[in-house]
Amino acid sequence: MTQERIVFVHGGGSFGAAAWPRQHGLSLDHDCLFLRRYGFDADAEPLPTDHAEDERIITEALGGGGHLVAHSQGAVSAMLTAVERPDLIRSLTLVEPACLSLTADLPATAAHIDLVAPLFARQDTLTDEEFLQRFVRLTLSSEAEPPTTSEARRNARRLRLQAPPWTAPLHIVPGIPTLVLTGGWEPLYEEVAEYLAGTGAQHRITAGGHRPHDTAEGDAVVRGFIRGTPSGTSLPE
Repeated sequence: MTQERIVFVHGGGSFGAAAWPRQHGLSLDHDCLFLRRYGFDADAEPLPTDHAEDERIITEALGGGGHLVAHSQGAVSAMLTAVERPDLIRSLTLVEPACLSLTADLPATAAHIDLVAPLFARQDTLTDEEFLQRFVRLTLSSEAEPPTTSEARRNARRLRLQAPPWTAPLHIVPGIPTLVLTGGWEPLYEEVAEYLAGTGAQHRITAGGHRPHDTAEGDAVVRGFIRGTPSGTSLPE
């Protein structure tokens, strides 16, 4: 009997297994793959967002089928994959999903887009450091630390190269058991979660800010949802 597969898709910060510190233990009982999205590399120069490449990476990782767990910007690529290959996805867990194209006309999302869109419109005219400082000032109300290490400089460039999440052509995929986990701290993500709940998803709120899956409670919610998905105990030989 083959272990059930779980594919993890990171957000905009850390990637691979480092993005899922609480979920490592799932590898004891499941076939877990912690992905690295397109343009994310510890040494190579970052590349612009390419959702088609992300979809390819996710689809290949799912193989014959499995559970899909995604965080923040990674939820955009996860949902795009679900639209194209719903047959491969046993369940879909979206943590603080940045699926803003679904809620672009709703108040919190519309306000965020109005605030940040002018900055993204200037992506090609700003340095990596300038974009980082202005993005942090707009979204977190504080000054960003200047990137002094090679890793910090790559992270700043990667941020500047990301596509605005509200531009992705997302659609609801009926029939896939879906959990949305949020941290209850930011109306933007709660608005997305409530929209998805209105289409049939489960919505749970735990502590943890933008990374609720890093808490014991959030991790338990993710594990419980996967464990409770119908016919979700093992993949056939």
